[in-house]
Amino acid sequence: MAVHTSPDTPIPVGEVSRLIGGWIDRLGAVWVEGQITQLSRRPGAGVVFLTLRDPSYDISLSVTCFRSVFDRVADVVSEGARVVVHAKPEWYAPRGQLSLRAVEIRPVGVGELLARLEQLKKSLAAEGLFDAERKRPLPFLPQLVGLVCGRASAAERDVLENARLRWPAVRFEVRNVAVQGVHAVPRVVEAVRELDAHPEVDVIVVARGGGSVEDLLPFSDEQLVRTVAACRTPVVSAIGHEPDSPLLDLVADLRASTPTDAAKKVVPDVGEELSRIQQLRERALRSVTGFLDREERGLSAALARPSIQRPHRMVDERADQVAALLDRGRRTLGHLLDRADSELAHTHARVVALSPAATLRRGYAVLQHADGSVVRTADEVTAEEPLRARVAEGEFTVRVADRDPA
Repeated sequence: MAVHTSPDTPIPVGEVSRLIGGWIDRLGAVWVEGQITQLSRRPGAGVVFLTLRDPSYDISLSVTCFRSVFDRVADVVSEGARVVVHAKPEWYAPRGQLSLRAVEIRPVGVGELLARLEQLKKSLAAEGLFDAERKRPLPFLPQLVGLVCGRASAAERDVLENARLRWPAVRFEVRNVAVQGVHAVPRVVEAVRELDAHPEVDVIVVARGGGSVEDLLPFSDEQLVRTVAACRTPVVSAIGHEPDSPLLDLVADLRASTPTDAAKKVVPDVGEELSRIQQLRERALRSVTGFLDREERGLSAALARPSIQRPHRMVDERADQVAALLDRGRRTLGHLLDRADSELAHTHARVVALSPAATLRRGYAVLQHADGSVVRTADEVTAEEPLRARVAEGEFTVRVADRDPA
C-alpha cells in the first residue's frame, strides 16, 4: 500500500527500510543469469558471497548462499563464469542493501551458450540486421581510422603496424577498452558510439585476438550487435582467428579474419597504388601516343593527295574545259548571228522590193484626196477636184481638168 507522507508528517528511515523489506519479502524466487565478478569464500565461514553482473549493462547484484549450495558447483564455477541462480530477493534493513539469497547455482555450459547464441542469431537475422543490403562500402583511403581494442594488446599492435607499413600517413583514433570479462560489453559499446560520433573518423575497427568461446562472448552480445547496426560509420570486425565467428562479424560492414587482415582491408598498400598509378600512366601514354600516331598517319595521307599537293590542278583542268566551252559557245552564237543576219537581209530585201517607195521609184505616183485617202478608181474624183500626187521624190498638187466617163 502507498504511504502518505508530507513535510509535517515524515516517517523515520527505519520505517522506510522496514516497508521496503516488506515489499521485497512478498516477491517470489526468480531464476537469474549473470557473470560472477567477485567470489568470497572465507575459510570456516558458512556463507559464500558473490557479485553477479549483467555483461550487457553496468548493473550488479550481491548474492549470498550457504557453503553447501556453492560446494556443489565449486569445481566448475569461478570468477568470470556465467551461471544461472535460483534465488529470492532479500532486503538487509540496517544497511538498506538489496541482495539475492541463492538456493541453487547452475553453471552455463558451452553447449547451452552456443544454443542461446544460435537463437539470438536467428532472431537478429529475422530483423534484417545481417542483410547484405545494409553493408556499407569502406572508404578507399580513410583519413582517420577508429580502433577499439585491448590496451597494449597484440591486436592493437598488428593493426597499427600493418596499416602504417601499407600507408604511412594513416592516422588512428584508438580506444583501449576491456575486451574480455564482465566490463567488456559496456566499454566496447561506449567506445564504438564515441568513435561513431567523431566527425573525422571514416571507419571503425573492432579488434581482438583469439580466445575461447567464453572469451569471445562479449562480441556476440545483443546490445553490442544493435549498437554496431545503428552506426553511421562503416564498421570492420576483426575478432579472433579465422574459425571464430561472433555475431559482430555478421552485423559489421566487413569481416576480417584477423586484426592483420583488417589492416590490409582498411587501408590500401602505397606500393601497390604507386605501381597501379604507374601502370595507368603508361597505359594513358600508350593511348595518347597511339592516337597521335594514327592522326599523324591520317594527316600524312591527306597531304599526299593530289588535291592537296596541287590544289590548282582541278582549276586548271576546269579552265581548259571552260575555254573550250566558251569557244564553242562563241562559234555557235556567231553562226546563229550570221544566219539571223542573212535572214534579216533577205527579209529586208523582200520588204524593200514590196514597199510603196520602191514602186514610186519606178515612175509611179499615188493620188490622194484632200483628206489623205488614196484614189483607187476614176469614179472617186470629180472635175476640177484638187488632188495631191505623191512621187518618189516629193509630192505636188494636181487638178482634174475634165473627167471623161469613158
